[in-house]
Amino acid sequence: MLGTVKSISPADAGATFDRAGTAVKVVREIAPILAERASRCDETDSFVAENYLLLKESGLVTAGVPYELGGGGADVAELAEMLRIMAHACGSTALAFSMHTHQVAIPAWRWRHQKVTAVEPLLKRIVAERLILLSSGGSDWIGGSGKATKVEGGYRISARKVFTSGAPAGDLLMTGAITETGEGTAVIHFAAPMKAPEVTVTDTWHALGMRGTGSHDVVIENLFIPDAGVSLTRRAGEWHPLFQIIATTAFPLIYAVYLGIAEHARDLAIDLAKRKPPTSYGLDLAGRMETALRAARLAHRWMVEVMERNAPSAGSVNDMMIGRSLVAENAIRTVELALELAGGAGFYRRNGLERCFRDIQAARFHPLQQGPQAHYAGAMALGLPVATVF
Repeated sequence: MLGTVKSISPADAGATFDRAGTAVKVVREIAPILAERASRCDETDSFVAENYLLLKESGLVTAGVPYELGGGGADVAELAEMLRIMAHACGSTALAFSMHTHQVAIPAWRWRHQKVTAVEPLLKRIVAERLILLSSGGSDWIGGSGKATKVEGGYRISARKVFTSGAPAGDLLMTGAITETGEGTAVIHFAAPMKAPEVTVTDTWHALGMRGTGSHDVVIENLFIPDAGVSLTRRAGEWHPLFQIIATTAFPLIYAVYLGIAEHARDLAIDLAKRKPPTSYGLDLAGRMETALRAARLAHRWMVEVMERNAPSAGSVNDMMIGRSLVAENAIRTVELALELAGGAGFYRRNGLERCFRDIQAARFHPLQQGPQAHYAGAMALGLPVATVF
């Protein structure tokens, strides 16, 4: 079932971002409302449309825009904390919103640290129009996908972008398509307007977990993108410096969500376990759960620290992807142990733990997945090229 989100004018936004930590304060205030809707969206495969309205009304959609451009000025550490807390309330809302959040954080970082003025109009539009940005990273990544045919004045785009989280609410899809040039196969990057008649959302998202993310396929049929709308042209199948920025910026945000889900599962399991007499085996399970969660927290803190170096590179990608694998492994293990500690009570939907178990599985599937990540780390360790490892 596809949800819809009404447009909200800037005057209707409720939050004023005037100091560090405001985004965290706001999400704590709205978290009970997000949580109240979580089970219904999960049970009906429906997009968290009402929660997205609340994210617009609260002003959180502009949290990552620099303060000088009218936004909240939140850095990646604050945005990650915002998403971690949001995930305690609703994993689907947090994961879908992490895609918008990192698509805002990337141009914000480039504006602040690289003095790239070309991103300023987009950042100002996010504030003025409360735009929701979508990411097609899951279906594009380094290899790219879709076809861009060169025509007079621009390109005609045809593509199918899978795993587009937040698709029913999106305004702009930040994506790319493959084209042939005189120098070989390339990928052009552009923003596809979701309201264009050539762009449709297909109802494909019926999944094990994260059922409320609205991660439907977006189909683009013969969409014209003018030459001026192409933000970057790069060689297909190779890491580009922009993708080093993307990887270094996005993954502390995305994996903050999985850390939050693991923490929430731990809290639920402890509450359920305390209702029964303690046993030696239960104590062992609780201790192993705490240890796995601590490992996930430490790995995620490492990811944030890598981002805070403000030095995207092949090395920062390696550090970030090692952290991503450690958070995923230990977050999944935390939830597995939480379910076992809770016992049969954890099997009931009403207790919320089984939804955490299903949602946490999605941590496996973001790039770099286990095999490519190990290959990348191994190549770095041995001093071998990594430009085509993804």
